[in-house]
Amino acid sequence: MPAESATAIPRPPARTASAPVLTGAEAVVRSLELLGVTDVFGLPGGAILPVYDPLMDSTALRHILVRHEQGAGHAAEGYASASGRIGVAIATSGPGATNLVTAIADAYMDSVPIVCITGQVFSTLMGTDAFQEADIVGITMPITKHSILVKRAEDIPAAIASAFEIAGTGRPGPVLVDITKDAQQNEAPFIWPPKIDLPGYRPVTKAHRG
Repeated sequence: MPAESATAIPRPPARTASAPVLTGAEAVVRSLELLGVTDVFGLPGGAILPVYDPLMDSTALRHILVRHEQGAGHAAEGYASASGRIGVAIATSGPGATNLVTAIADAYMDSVPIVCITGQVFSTLMGTDAFQEADIVGITMPITKHSILVKRAEDIPAAIASAFEIAGTGRPGPVLVDITKDAQQNEAPFIWPPKIDLPGYRPVTKAHRG
């Protein structure tokens, strides 16, 4: 299978003696770099702004600015279909995240592997009707292969790696990773998972003869 296939997940790097301490936002960008991502489509907004600072500093990632989050989702779909790789879309919380819903549903119906990364309000404000808060994990649960809510900076590398594993294996499809703003701003050791072990996720890889 060619390396650029949507189902090809790069091997993790060798572990070093001490893990570097990164902000959650830096961990998002580092994770995408380790997964071999070169292009992301997005529109900045308040709850995802911490990710944009290290994203703009990255020499490995190119950000394609869109006029509307739905366009980012569809662009990620087109990129995935044309390249055989996993498309990545980025949006902020609330209306930014909900604008991705049509593209996510389309990717789900057409089996297109995309990973959507959305910002979320501070974890302490969730459930309080905070400004631009929306339960995007709950909203997208019926139209994704999996939706992940991340509230801690140390959980980001494993969440991103798992999202790519799920999106690109078995029947491809969309995965959403929703990251709270405090998880993006807090610091934690960056530890890349040595392997992806997802209990209960055993995708079918061969067609049934019947």
